[in-house]
Amino acid sequence: MARKASLSGFPELLPEERVVENHVLDVLRRTFELHGFSSIETRSLETVEQLLRKGEIDKEVYAVSRLQEDDGARSAEKLALHFDLTVPFARYVVENAGHLSFPFMRYQIQKSWRGERPQEGRAREFTQADIDVVGEDALPFRYDVALALVIVDALSQLPIPDFVMRVNNRKLSEGFYLGIGLEDTAGVLRSIDKLEKIGPAAVAQLLREELGATDEQAEAALGLAAIRAEDTSFVERVRALGVRHELLEEGLAELAEVIGEASKRAPGRVVADLSIARGLDYYTGTVYETFLVGHEQLGSICSGGRYDALAATQKRTYPGVGLSIGVTRLVARMLSQGLAVPSRKVPSAVLVALTDDAGWSAAQDVADALRSRGIACEVSATAAKFGKQIKYADRRGIPFVWFLGEDESGAPTHEVKDIRSGEQAPADPAAWEPPHEDLRPRVTAPTGD
Repeated sequence: MARKASLSGFPELLPEERVVENHVLDVLRRTFELHGFSSIETRSLETVEQLLRKGEIDKEVYAVSRLQEDDGARSAEKLALHFDLTVPFARYVVENAGHLSFPFMRYQIQKSWRGERPQEGRAREFTQADIDVVGEDALPFRYDVALALVIVDALSQLPIPDFVMRVNNRKLSEGFYLGIGLEDTAGVLRSIDKLEKIGPAAVAQLLREELGATDEQAEAALGLAAIRAEDTSFVERVRALGVRHELLEEGLAELAEVIGEASKRAPGRVVADLSIARGLDYYTGTVYETFLVGHEQLGSICSGGRYDALAATQKRTYPGVGLSIGVTRLVARMLSQGLAVPSRKVPSAVLVALTDDAGWSAAQDVADALRSRGIACEVSATAAKFGKQIKYADRRGIPFVWFLGEDESGAPTHEVKDIRSGEQAPADPAAWEPPHEDLRPRVTAPTGD
């Protein structure tokens, strides 16, 4: 990792670390586009009023102003950096609805800013990769299933440990709480959301002290949260608890559809976990959280859910479902634990060596020929001894060194050396290609001993 930043929470990467991050971003872009998602980018700044309209805590929001701010600026004009991509996206949909085709499928990869205490997995400046599908007035539930499978596809292509997407449904949970007589369903969800941090006994105490739950109600709520399954068997386990409510049945059916299809296409990757609550109030149905197996203490690397009214106007409602991958969190763990290894730290596959300074222009001709075919290369700046030029390439991880010379008749000759194996052979600048695996830096999981 790069040295500790002088400004904590704003990470900076070394070139080889950036190779890993770019690999992650490239995989996500490619996968999202293969599934039909279009790319957009929203502005970094939003009005404070827009950012806080869903009740987010303003202590974490970074306000932005000019050094010579106008004291008479109206509050609606006060600006702040966005802390996620969902709220800006909701505004974008409303403002551009007349130019969009619904359902609108978008992906968005950008930085966000949040003023919280920095620690591993939590930075003040961080990159997110979001995918959402938004409908006009209605959105088919099958998109809830499809988005889970898109994320599984994307993460499966990365050099990371096994992962599990845990899925629940807010209707299921809220219907159950109503069925046992707990009316403050949002309060119960907030308490259940703390289960992994503080444990069941502390959550039961919260339910009793803050929400007035009886011992029996607290026990029932925790019993629901304890249910996990890799298939639709969770449905009967919930019904066995003896609670009945129309909203509960609706949530059971929706979650069964997600888990039923996912268990066929990605067995073991997507599981029902009825402890998943997601504390944000705007989620109304399916909720997702994704964890690396063996790295659960890192927290969720990909979260989201269904929101039926995040974006709305007086005439239209834009329901949606979305998931957000914490790219900075994921990459930080990949780097700190050595989960991913770049094949080299620079794009260059070839260093064109100099025999003497007079040959610099001819070396540039070789480089031009290689670059015209998409082969990244650089030309040595000085005609140092070949050994030094080879060492320079080795330090940068450049696999091939190109040598120019002349035969007995004075005609130019070309040879290329694989400095890893020591093999050297004649080469034609207009035709030579490196092996496919050497064309660009690759990122892989480390090999075992």
